[in-house]
Amino acid sequence: MTHSPTIARRRVLQLLVGGVVSASALPRAAGAAASQNVSSGPLMLGDQRLLVAIDPLMRTRLLVRSEHGDRAITAFSDSETLHLSGAQGGVLTQFHLVEHRTRSTMGLHGPCVEHEVIGRSADGLEKALLLTFPTRYPGIALMRVRFTNNTGQGCKIAHWAVGAHTLPRAKNGHGSEPAFWSFSGASHEDRRDWVQPVHASFKQRNFMGMNASDYGGGTPVIDVWRRDIGLGIGHLETRPHLVAMPIEATSAGARLAIEAEHGQTLAAGESFETIQYFLHAHQGDYFVTLDRYRQLMAERGLKAPMAPESAFAPIWCAWGYERNFTIDEVEGTLDKARDMGFEWVVLDDGWQTTEGDWYVDQAKFPRAGEDMQQFAQHVKKAGMKPRLWFSPLAVNPGTDLLHDHVDMLLLDKNGATHPISWWNAFYLCPAYQPTVDYHRKLVRRIIGEWGYEGLKLDGQHLNGVAPCYNPAHHHARPEESVEKLQDFWQAIYEAALEQNPQAVVELCPCGTSFAFHNVTAMNQTPASDPESSWQVRHKGKTIKALLGPGASYAGDHVELSDRGRDFASTIGVGAVVSTKFTWPADTPHPTAPQPAGGYLLTPEKESLWRHWVGIYRDKMLPKGTYLGALYDIGFDKPEAHVIEKDGSLYYAFFAKGAWSGTLDLRGLSTGSYSLKDYVTGKDLGLVSDSNRRVRTEFTDSLLLEARLLS
Repeated sequence: MTHSPTIARRRVLQLLVGGVVSASALPRAAGAAASQNVSSGPLMLGDQRLLVAIDPLMRTRLLVRSEHGDRAITAFSDSETLHLSGAQGGVLTQFHLVEHRTRSTMGLHGPCVEHEVIGRSADGLEKALLLTFPTRYPGIALMRVRFTNNTGQGCKIAHWAVGAHTLPRAKNGHGSEPAFWSFSGASHEDRRDWVQPVHASFKQRNFMGMNASDYGGGTPVIDVWRRDIGLGIGHLETRPHLVAMPIEATSAGARLAIEAEHGQTLAAGESFETIQYFLHAHQGDYFVTLDRYRQLMAERGLKAPMAPESAFAPIWCAWGYERNFTIDEVEGTLDKARDMGFEWVVLDDGWQTTEGDWYVDQAKFPRAGEDMQQFAQHVKKAGMKPRLWFSPLAVNPGTDLLHDHVDMLLLDKNGATHPISWWNAFYLCPAYQPTVDYHRKLVRRIIGEWGYEGLKLDGQHLNGVAPCYNPAHHHARPEESVEKLQDFWQAIYEAALEQNPQAVVELCPCGTSFAFHNVTAMNQTPASDPESSWQVRHKGKTIKALLGPGASYAGDHVELSDRGRDFASTIGVGAVVSTKFTWPADTPHPTAPQPAGGYLLTPEKESLWRHWVGIYRDKMLPKGTYLGALYDIGFDKPEAHVIEKDGSLYYAFFAKGAWSGTLDLRGLSTGSYSLKDYVTGKDLGLVSDSNRRVRTEFTDSLLLEARLLS
């Protein structure tokens, strides 16, 4: 039987008041009759924070719920569409709603309410919108779309799009500030900011595959927000998928979606489903969206491991001496580094003859492996921990590995290699077992035989790979290389921990947007060649959301920050401090441009470095909890970050140059706090939740400690 308008209205009312709707299975009705039945109003599906309204043509709009009522944040749009090619070419947008089923169930994410909303196009294609609202994650809708070909003939699918919504501009803007801010999880060759303002001409495709020969992958989440409301979208698959997640400024606002090329002929009676994705309506910036994404993915089996204690130790890296370092230079700096409070020594690029073979350069280490082992022991005797750099999946022309194992190469559909620009190397295929075995053997040598206690896995190409068409690999699909990259990293991580359970495995995808699917295979990640202090800070906020409490994020070499000495940005976001200073002399023949004065640790710099390393070791803020939801990194001025540790709140405020005004210290609980500038030691009086505004001025940064008085 068809459901009457009265029943439809009753169902809507039940959902609006948050009541539990009993499971039902309504038989399918004719398209015309069903359209009439729902013409009294859209279906309203959701929870206490988010409603998805579905109209008779299965267009959707989003509403947020609050004590002040329900408020639409998007207009009705063709949010889930199918693009056909061939004789049937065109974008299929109109599906007449004919059926709605719902049930309460228990799933991966605990108790939830599931909905299946079905519509049909005029020629018989069926669209089923599958929505799940997990009780423990209010404001989030988990969604998937199933398309079924009931036309009686085959149809060619070229492309699909889901979650396409436009967040409109706020009615009352604030002067010259941008209408929106955005987070994008894709990688780009120009190493652009992950967090950007959305101006009138903003357009970014955010393809999750390769965006250059050796730049690709990322975190499959995007987010756009205004001062008052934000919208995030991402996919929840446990393997990477080659989808695009565009953000585009339009005359109506900021549009976001998930899109994918499909290239499949769907036979009569066949179905296919899109990836599962989520929509998240929120207040504040993107942090909560990424934090919820992390929690959802952990329940699906992808979770960052707890970092060992040594992952929070300050880092000195020998990269200041570049590839042409000498052992005398590195060993001559150890005592100074240790005396200043650094505990890790990273031997960087240049110990090897070439990428791929990973033979020890005997011009530097005459006895090869024996000298590498001796160097590691020398570091340990100096009271520090040795870590070794190498760049997996890269092989140079002319290497023995390429001569003996050309079968390991990742090849494109034309049989050509994929270049890695920095080392003029080629990609190896991570989904080919001999490639995995080769790298596991190398890790066992570095950790087990030579005695290094950590790995620095480095290179922009580590983040993503292209589909592999090498016939020697017998891939079921070329995309296996993309989907199994995370398994490759897991194999390396496990090989390291088999040799030393406390090993630090640092994954450094230089300049790219961190690929979340690799999260289980590392216990430290750095800012990864930041081009500014802003990148150190917003990458820190991002990684804190994606990895959660207990993770180790390093600010990368402080020399890469603004003015080459901005420790405040690293410490303020709860990152591990790192440097690549040289001493007692600079590298004599640098091959890369250096800042004024080089990397030499002058007496003036030494005093500054000691001061900041002392603050870091005293506060150890990476072990606190980053409270990323308290401040909006885009709209709140000055920019602010907060860490809670041992009952105290640590505030970090940042501005470009001089700033003067009133600071709002959010997050204070009941009681009084003593307030102190913990960089200068200056006492700033008492504050409380009812008296949390502080008038002050600073230049560039201000770090405050609010300690709860007993």
